[in-house]
Amino acid sequence: MKRFDLPFATPLALSPRFINLHANETQKDSENGSTASELTEGLLAKAAAISPKFFYNTLGSRLFEAITALDEYYPTRTEAGIFQAASAQIAGALAQNGLHRPCLIDLGAGNCAKAAALIPVIKPSQYVPVDISADFLEDAAGQLQNSFPELDIVGVGMDFSSGLLMPNEVQAHDRVYFYPGSSLGNFHPAQALAFLRNMADPSQGKAQGLLLGIDLVKNKYLLEAAYDDTLGVTASFNKNLLRNVNTLLAADFDVRQWQHVALFNTAKSRIEMHLQARCDLMVTWPGHSRHFRTGERIHTESSYKYTQESMTNLLRQAGFGQVHCWTDAQHWFAVFWATV
Repeated sequence: MKRFDLPFATPLALSPRFINLHANETQKDSENGSTASELTEGLLAKAAAISPKFFYNTLGSRLFEAITALDEYYPTRTEAGIFQAASAQIAGALAQNGLHRPCLIDLGAGNCAKAAALIPVIKPSQYVPVDISADFLEDAAGQLQNSFPELDIVGVGMDFSSGLLMPNEVQAHDRVYFYPGSSLGNFHPAQALAFLRNMADPSQGKAQGLLLGIDLVKNKYLLEAAYDDTLGVTASFNKNLLRNVNTLLAADFDVRQWQHVALFNTAKSRIEMHLQARCDLMVTWPGHSRHFRTGERIHTESSYKYTQESMTNLLRQAGFGQVHCWTDAQHWFAVFWATV
């Protein structure tokens, strides 16, 4: 792995710190109860649904890594191209706001690869990768430390969809949130607005700025292919959700009884992923059961697609006053820099 020489290097190499907010047993018991309730509510709803955050057990995180390398999955490479082309402008925008060595909080960091390309550009004083898949993140943060041995890295294992309060080890000032990959699109627009407002809330550790990657509206066939690749990796990713639910809920889903479905809902401007029952079947878990008819679906993900104008408006409604945007030549994807 390549080592970078950083102009802000300190004499001694650091070791990454990792804080797993799931680790406290009392909290863990509470979270498990909350998780079971959330999953049960979704499975028993008239139109069954499971939150996409449950994709990301260790195997799910690795499968998503594979998805990002697929020919059909344009978002990762398109976003990376924007960051590379606009790197000097992004650095200048941060400097213009007095953010010369910010605390970079990477939401949904995964393997930290996107931040690895950004760190030499914005030169953070602290890097905070955050992810619900704690074990996967801890390993990724350790590997990243090899590339940036003098950088203060504080990994945080947590479900940030329910709040953005960071542990005390995270730098309290000059915070910049980094939310790439169009993950904000997994929220319903009203939820996305509330989430963005939360970032600007002083009680939640107010952000000085946000670097946000957003997938733009485009041809439906390009969109659907990105979520239903010919190798079937996305199908495996979707079905692995059921394996994770079996673990979390002590359920008895048989993955072989389900098929992957991906479609673009034009009216709602979103890609939808579903798992569709191949036959009549029964699923049980402690205290509950549900019968699924042949063809009945479980909604597992929505990925809303925005225009440059609609996302700019959403950011301003959330309390971000200044918004800058960079896109690729085809206008498939956009990177926004927004300041409070």
